[in-house]
Amino acid sequence: MSDTVDTTAGASEGTSPARRPGYGQLLRTPGAWTFLLPGFAARQPFAMLTIGIVLLVEHTSGSYGSAGIVAAVTGVSMALFAPQNGKLADRFGQRAVLVPGVLLHAASVTALTVLALAGAPLWALFVAAVPTGASIPQVGPMVRARWAAVLGTSEERARLLPTAAAFESVTDEFTFVIGPVLATALCTGVHPAAGLVAEAALTLAGGLLFAAQRGTQPKPVRRQGAAGSKSATGAAGSGGAPVSALSVPGVRVLAVVFLGIGSVFGGMQVSLTAFAEEIGNPGANGLLYGVFAAGNMLAGIACGAIAWKIGPRRRLITGYVGLTLAASGLWAVHSVPLLAGLGLLVGLFIAPALISGYTLIEALVPAGARTEAFTWLTGAVALGQAGAVSVAGQLADAHGASAGFVVPLVGTALALATLVVLRSRLTPKASGLVAARGMGHRVPVAVD
Repeated sequence: MSDTVDTTAGASEGTSPARRPGYGQLLRTPGAWTFLLPGFAARQPFAMLTIGIVLLVEHTSGSYGSAGIVAAVTGVSMALFAPQNGKLADRFGQRAVLVPGVLLHAASVTALTVLALAGAPLWALFVAAVPTGASIPQVGPMVRARWAAVLGTSEERARLLPTAAAFESVTDEFTFVIGPVLATALCTGVHPAAGLVAEAALTLAGGLLFAAQRGTQPKPVRRQGAAGSKSATGAAGSGGAPVSALSVPGVRVLAVVFLGIGSVFGGMQVSLTAFAEEIGNPGANGLLYGVFAAGNMLAGIACGAIAWKIGPRRRLITGYVGLTLAASGLWAVHSVPLLAGLGLLVGLFIAPALISGYTLIEALVPAGARTEAFTWLTGAVALGQAGAVSVAGQLADAHGASAGFVVPLVGTALALATLVVLRSRLTPKASGLVAARGMGHRVPVAVD
């Protein structure tokens, strides 16, 4: 398919360099800081949860496999319930979903921690892991939905949407630089349960603070069901929103593709932990994972600063090719400096894929279903991470850390194959390639 003018990815013709979309212009958006700061505080604990579970359960059970399975149950539960939480947030408002969610999450993490310390059987940990995952607050998708609502009020602001996607990727990765390092330090330096205790406390405080910011949350959109007319993207026509964002073919493809990204996160977390144990330096785990996440963050910063002349679909494919190639060498590396360098390279390719996928949502899904769409992608990452944590844990127990590093390679290769075969479904079929921007405004976008 031929390219169209990428008005969302960079300066359009006739746009002066001074007005080219960038981080400075984005952060000057009225009302942005009212949800950015509490949103950052509320999403910080998410990066601590998986590694906190792995370190606590491994300490109490002596098995990375058992620890990985408990973390996997949490991830699967999140993947199953996150889209439903997103749908409810679209329909009833973010605050109505977030407040009871953070209360349930704090209670569930507390129960899981107590059970693990008491030496409860594995099935009891599974029972506690289900509500722990189901109640994870979807702050990242909620922040992205707020950006879409704030920026979708005019064509000029809509050009900042890819920059906002990049900014959110940077913010996510900054949390993944801090979160695992903080959780590891607490678990190894204070108490094995300290990471989860801090996660629960931060989720409760940050989530309630974010929920209090009512002025910027998107207005609830009542569903009209299948009776509404449907556009070529599978979304409801001008009168409403789709019954589910998953009814859009492109969202289904992106969800499968994002499983591969989750396999990188999960495989790296467990395998780096096992590698640090193998070399007798558990503290190296936080450093190695921090370098990996830093690569992702740096790439995200660069993606948001570049005025792209190619659309997000092509950027997604290119980023995934690089990610698969970089992941292919992880299993063969046995030294800290080399593993840190290759981990940095893997991280550099994750951000372009994530940002391009989230940008495509803007073209494929109308405003009334975006929170749900974003949570499908976030849930897919969590599901891929859950499977990778479980499989990598079993492989690390049986064959060492090197075997665990095979998981990111297999996950990204399968996702890349899916992306290449089904890439045509990531193109809106409506004439002119327009996407709803909220408040009745429609802005041309390019996806190729």
